[in-house]
Amino acid sequence: MGITAEQLRADARSNRDQILNAALAVFRERGTEVPMKDIADHAGVGVGTLYRRFPDRDALLIAAARAHLERLADLATTAWREEQTAWLGMCRLLRECAEMQLGAQAAAVGPATHQAMHVDPRLTGVRAAVVDLVERMTAQAQADGDLRTDIGPEEIALLMTVQIYTRGDESYSDAVARVMRIMVDGLRPQQHS
Repeated sequence: MGITAEQLRADARSNRDQILNAALAVFRERGTEVPMKDIADHAGVGVGTLYRRFPDRDALLIAAARAHLERLADLATTAWREEQTAWLGMCRLLRECAEMQLGAQAAAVGPATHQAMHVDPRLTGVRAAVVDLVERMTAQAQADGDLRTDIGPEEIALLMTVQIYTRGDESYSDAVARVMRIMVDGLRPQQHS
């Protein structure tokens, strides 16, 4: 019995996902100019497989950025839907962004590449979804009295990319918890302090 077309499609999707996950990890650690072979090696696929899915670095960067934004949109949507208040959803989103080292990923992309991706029409819709959710969370948390009124969606977006230093005597999750306590306290209005 041979391999079915459905199995081939599933295998292709799996390879694509492996490559995108590897690209995000390698870009975060080493920047976006890393050799394509290193990404293929990290994904556990051959360079030919990588180039069949992504014919050049630009195609891989855009696909990785889209996967990253989709993951972020999923996190924001889930936090908005599952938490009891907008404030709790925002706190959850900020913590999850820190845990996935969003700041390191953002820092790995050079300013020119970041600007090119920011205006790329292939990313407009998914970026708009993230922006919309952050704006809604911010407005509702302020309306509820849980978030300072001088903090806007731009500041929340900036905090989503905070980079966290881990001391030698703590785990990364402990460092995230420490920074989140400080961050959340700073976002609260005076009466909540």
